[in-house]
Amino acid sequence: MNTFERLVFSFVIVSSLSAITSVALFSSMLSGEGLSKVGYTALALAGDIKQLKTSVLDSSDVKVYEPVEIVEEPVVVKEPEIENNLPTWRPLTKAKEELLSGHKDFLEVNFSANKVIKYEQGKPFIEKTILNSGDPQGWGGTPAGLYSVSGKNEKAFSVAAGAYMPNAIHFYGKYFIHGEPYYNSGEKIVADFSGGCIQLADGDIGSIFNVSSVGLPVLVLDSEYINRHFNDVESSLPKITAKSFAVVDLESGSVLAEKEAETKRPMASITKLMTAVVVAENIDLRKGVYANDAMLDAYGATAGLVSGGFYKIVELFYPLLTESSNDAAEVLTGFMGRDKTISLMNKKADHLFMENTRFSDPSGFDERNVSTAQDLTTLARYVYYNRKPILDITKDKQVVTFGPIAFDTAVLDNKNEFEKDKSFVGGKTGYTDEARNTGLFIFNVKNKDGEEFPIVVSVLASESLKQDTEKILKWVEKEYELERVG
Repeated sequence: MNTFERLVFSFVIVSSLSAITSVALFSSMLSGEGLSKVGYTALALAGDIKQLKTSVLDSSDVKVYEPVEIVEEPVVVKEPEIENNLPTWRPLTKAKEELLSGHKDFLEVNFSANKVIKYEQGKPFIEKTILNSGDPQGWGGTPAGLYSVSGKNEKAFSVAAGAYMPNAIHFYGKYFIHGEPYYNSGEKIVADFSGGCIQLADGDIGSIFNVSSVGLPVLVLDSEYINRHFNDVESSLPKITAKSFAVVDLESGSVLAEKEAETKRPMASITKLMTAVVVAENIDLRKGVYANDAMLDAYGATAGLVSGGFYKIVELFYPLLTESSNDAAEVLTGFMGRDKTISLMNKKADHLFMENTRFSDPSGFDERNVSTAQDLTTLARYVYYNRKPILDITKDKQVVTFGPIAFDTAVLDNKNEFEKDKSFVGGKTGYTDEARNTGLFIFNVKNKDGEEFPIVVSVLASESLKQDTEKILKWVEKEYELERVG
């Protein structure tokens, strides 16, 4: 069959077929190969023929294909995705969106996906699976936030672990992204968790190491936000003395209630949560420091804390976070120096996008330590997902202390208003004449569907902290059909 004959034949056939089938068949005719497999399949799919024989077309090179059976897939009706019906505060999610929309190069450490991803011009370029990371329920949690590569070393040595870290990428404090660690003997370290560093397999770290230059942004994402639907609010906010407050669901970032949440105000001793965070993330927790007279000159006195005494980090956290010891806050700055500690506290606030927060001392006694109700909910979420032992201490729980505690925790006066409340996860109170009463509290709640989740309440400039917090909680429980659970 010559080309003309094929064209005529194709015209006759395609005139009764669908447009899509006709294109496939017509193309096969023009190719000079008779009816190709594509042509036969197209015809069969169109339902115009049951079977084609070689004799029909009088073409010796045409093969016979059985008709294609069409199997209709069952229609799967997907449940509609839950959408947040309330405003949300999700600073790290927003940071990622801005990096992507700005077509930036950056590293993403995503613990929900268990991946380290290198983006180039806002697009995924290299993706590797995380082999090991820190324990967020212990002191070794890997810190979330937006950092940057500050150094690289093909063979870094960890004094704390007594081991080498191949192809180490430093991004913050005592934290690196590196290959499989090993001792001087060459034996690899096998553990359930790292000390907080992010470990990749030796076969994976090289490609990440090679494309990570100093200054490259490193975005570390902890627990992924979920969507949650809440009832519509039907009544006005409760009348309280606090000038600013906010209530946020830590899992979804949904703002359940707020008043002047973006107004800067003195935060008083809530400061001490950031002091504990920065010291824990930059110093080996097994280390200790000697107290001196200058450190103990802070307002107030703490039983058991004396000049010349030697104290380890975690044991100092107990008077710091329960009794709200200003002395303990000053002693803790002795590891890195007072100015450097305060500088790191401000940098940490920047890493977490606490844009309206600034620190001038480690205790909160200085009225220039300011924040907002919104920023403080970000700090609470960070501590909850990254430094849980700090919260445990605030409600008198025992944590790993790396040695004996010099203080009698039974006689320390815990100033956290809700320490005996079974639903209380942890938090911090504060007071100065300028700040008035301040508080940052996390509670476990349950909704009408039985879902349990943590919410945070931040309160600034209150004349009656516990009463204000209780009024806020009762209003939230009523409006959203929640109840506190232990």
